[in-house]
Amino acid sequence: MTMKYSVCASAVYAGVPLAEAIPRIKDAGYEAYEFWSWWDQELDAVDAARKQAGLKTAAMCTRFAALNDPSKRDMYIEGLIASIDTAKRLDCPVLISQVGHEIPKMTRQEQHKSIVEGLRACAPILKKAGITLAIEPLNTLVNHKGYYLYRSDEGFDILHEVSSPNVRLLFDVYHQQIMEGNIVQNLTRNVRDIAHVHIAGNPGRHEPYENSELDYSTVLKALKAAGYEGYVGLEYLPLRDPDESLRILPERMPL
Repeated sequence: MTMKYSVCASAVYAGVPLAEAIPRIKDAGYEAYEFWSWWDQELDAVDAARKQAGLKTAAMCTRFAALNDPSKRDMYIEGLIASIDTAKRLDCPVLISQVGHEIPKMTRQEQHKSIVEGLRACAPILKKAGITLAIEPLNTLVNHKGYYLYRSDEGFDILHEVSSPNVRLLFDVYHQQIMEGNIVQNLTRNVRDIAHVHIAGNPGRHEPYENSELDYSTVLKALKAAGYEGYVGLEYLPLRDPDESLRILPERMPL
């Protein structure tokens, strides 16, 4: 497919039931939605709403257990299997995964190794299901203090060690602008390892098309030219009315 926007309902429509947000996303002119946790949703209502609206489910999160903690690996895999079942139900191709907070009693090398080994154990399960797992680096300076994986370069190193097409990266531009910058180069030179992209304005994590230090038109143009064909998830907290905010966005940032 060509690069398209996906609306993260959990962010843009925070506090609105997902089944109610989906038709609003459709009315705003979008073809895909995504969300965070599935285990606290009314899945029958969500499934009915997305089918009625004709929206694609771009991504959702897998159940969380720390991948950097070897003692939690069985719990992680159990949660992944349950998440795959839900992903299939909603026709969702990508599961998003965090990796855990830093463990003071373990070295970073030991935690890195645990993440790699855990993902290697998940790879055949994902391959059989036809699902991609996208691990996500997060910023530790503003939103996620103590999180283990905060740079994209270590994320890509992990993927290369796992060596599975079903394990890739979620590149969140907002998080990586805070942690490392150099966004265009880091995106484009690693585009084949990226399963999903998130964007938001910085600072503040609000609309990406105004009051942001990033020129997203340039970023997205470069990403598209590099051959990225996945979804660009709009994971921001709107300052405007969310319906109005979404309608404005494609005019300001056409793909």
